[in-house]
Amino acid sequence: MNPAMTSGETTELTILDAVELTSDPELYAALVESAHRILAALVRGGAALGWVEPPSQEDVAELLDHVVSAAHAGDGALRAAYLDRRLVGLGYWLRYARPTHRPHADLEKIAVDAAVHGRGVGRALTGALIADARDAGIEVLTLDVRGDNTHALHLYRSLGFTEYGRLPDFVAVGARRYDKVFSMLDFRPRS
Repeated sequence: MNPAMTSGETTELTILDAVELTSDPELYAALVESAHRILAALVRGGAALGWVEPPSQEDVAELLDHVVSAAHAGDGALRAAYLDRRLVGLGYWLRYARPTHRPHADLEKIAVDAAVHGRGVGRALTGALIADARDAGIEVLTLDVRGDNTHALHLYRSLGFTEYGRLPDFVAVGARRYDKVFSMLDFRPRS
């Protein structure tokens, strides 16, 4: 557990993994509902999470089932952040499927409830997922971020990610265009 500040009080931030989340069917069912609430609200607010329109609860359930299956097979990791037993964020990475890319994974999604932005939840989730990747023998953890997401870009840089490419005006949201920024965290020993 990590301390986190909410409304001037210290509250414990709890980060659970896929095994902990699926060991209790009620907890997992609540995860799907709460994750849907967070993801749909963020997408409605313009967050770049891979959807143009808010996902349905069925879409979120399907996504989480896929990630949990991958995590149980050693091909991914899922983390969920709770403050006072309330889901406030989630994130995951998945190992690349091609045999030649198996030592590598992509940090697919970090989503934090807007009500707790700036309180260290994204940093705690990302840190836990980085530790999971190291423990799983991942050599390079990659991610991509929409270029206007300056908070995420700053967070990832502060955790050691380096930019390795950018596609200018690649992401289309209506008439607006945004860069797609690629970053990586290389765990391989330097020679």
